[in-house]
Amino acid sequence: MTEATQEAKLPAFNIDKLYIKDISMEIPHAPAIFLEREPSQFDVQLNTLANSVAEGMFEVTVMSTVTCKYGEKIAYLIEVKYAGIFQAHGIPQEEIEPLLAVTCPEIIFPYLRESVCDMTVRGGFPPLLLNPVNFLASYQRNKAQQAVPATTH
Repeated sequence: MTEATQEAKLPAFNIDKLYIKDISMEIPHAPAIFLEREPSQFDVQLNTLANSVAEGMFEVTVMSTVTCKYGEKIAYLIEVKYAGIFQAHGIPQEEIEPLLAVTCPEIIFPYLRESVCDMTVRGGFPPLLLNPVNFLASYQRNKAQQAVPATTH
């Protein structure tokens, strides 16, 4: 076997591209909301989605919706979808799912986090830094829930 043939058979994982897929910020009560002095309440939703786009190429999207309220009033709503295109060749099939559910979101999340922080500042609010996410724990929890058989009564 030639050296080139051996290299072609080695497992390979590459980042092809990282990009903002969708981003928006709404400040429904501006400018009055800037006069509010009530403490902020935050609701952060985070989801991931993975799709095959070609042989050995996958798009992984990390989506976040952040809602900030002052009392009952929505101060702002931020929605960000940050995505990446990843190449995975020569990787065993059983390793693809955790790669797409854990490794890829871990790569994308810091960019999404920075986008949310930047949006809050540009919107006239204090910077919001999203807490780190343990994508491995989320993946393991989801797998455990899928493994538990549904009971009917």
